[in-house]
Amino acid sequence: FGRRMRSVPFISVVTACFNEEENVAEVYRQVRAVVETLPPRDGEPYTYEHLFIDNASVDRTVEILRGICAIDRHVKVIVNTRNFGHIRSPFHGLLQASGDAVISIVADLQDPPDMIREFVARWEAGAKVVIGVKKDSHESRVMSLIRGLFYRIIDRMSEVPQVRNFTGFGLYDRVVMDTLREIDDPYPYFRGLIADLGYARAEIPYSQP
Repeated sequence: FGRRMRSVPFISVVTACFNEEENVAEVYRQVRAVVETLPPRDGEPYTYEHLFIDNASVDRTVEILRGICAIDRHVKVIVNTRNFGHIRSPFHGLLQASGDAVISIVADLQDPPDMIREFVARWEAGAKVVIGVKKDSHESRVMSLIRGLFYRIIDRMSEVPQVRNFTGFGLYDRVVMDTLREIDDPYPYFRGLIADLGYARAEIPYSQP
């Protein structure tokens, strides 16, 4: 899977989805609008792919995605044979990406696509990992308390300090992805792996819709 840096930078955007028929067309549209307006590097525009991995949806998600694929060669779709869960399916999708940088963004638009611009800028400046960290969220107080409890438990159990309020939303250089491909873990905890690998990271705070 090792790849040399291309003369024209290639970005992979990976979106995991399950029963997201109301959202996939919009997240595709917003991602395309952002990526196609990234500032050129050395006079060359970015090339990209938007890879969706569908976890055996039972609504029209796959039908909509196949329709998008038919009109946009940048879009690719993996359709799982069954539901492999919300941990293994997104991780498998990330490993299939071929970009010099790989961006993970969810289908429900809680990850703001506009942040791709800053992710790429920080990557171009030398960061191997650029992640979004929620400074606040438009969620209920109960959910916020539960989330805080979760991180306290994880911190107690883990030998490696975890990144609080980090969901996986971020950009990962190909060297990071190549390292992840070498890890044989049947049930990978992606956020924990990113912390454990130890690559220096840039953290960008954001308000989660």
